[in-house]
Amino acid sequence: MSESPQDGVQSWTESMSARDRIRAVAETLREPRTVNWISEQADSAWSTTNEELQDLVNQGQLRRVEAGGTTRYQPDYTRLLFEEIRTLIEENTREELRNELAAITEEIEEWQATYDVETWEELEQSLADGDLASAELRDRRDVITRWEENLENRRLIKHALALYLDVEAAREQRVNVADRVRN
Repeated sequence: MSESPQDGVQSWTESMSARDRIRAVAETLREPRTVNWISEQADSAWSTTNEELQDLVNQGQLRRVEAGGTTRYQPDYTRLLFEEIRTLIEENTREELRNELAAITEEIEEWQATYDVETWEELEQSLADGDLASAELRDRRDVITRWEENLENRRLIKHALALYLDVEAAREQRVNVADRVRN
C-alpha cells in the first residue's frame, strides 16, 4: 500500500515540533521568503512561525530582508560560509585539505581532456550537439553537476587553507587563556 502525500505531511507534523519544522524550512531557503510562505511549508501557525523566525534572526541564523514593502527571511549566507570553512579546518589537517584540492584539480583536468573543453559551461554547450546518445547526455549532465560542486568545494578549501593558521593560532590562544584561568 502506497503512502499518500497527506500521510507524509502527517508523519512530518507528528515527528517534529512546529518550531523544528520552521527551522528545517528556514535552513534550506534558497531565496528570501515571507512568514506566510514559511508557515505554509512548515505546516505551522503564522504566529509560531513569526516568533521562531524572529528568534532565528536574533541568533544570527537568518537575515530579515525588506523587499517591495514585504518582510522576507533568508539564511545568513556569510555565517554559513564561515561555518563551512570552520568545519573544514576543524575536521581536516592542512595536508588532507591540500590532498583534496589536488584530487579536485586532477578530476577537473581529466574532464577537460576527456571532453576537450576548458570549463563546465563549454561542456554544457556540448549538450546541444544533436549526435549525442541519451546515455552520453546523462553522463555529461552528471559531470557538469560534479564539476560545479568541485569548483565550490575548491573555493571553500582554498579559503580554509588561507585561514588555517589564523584559526589554529586563535584556538591555541583560547587554550592558553583557559590554562591561565585554571592556574
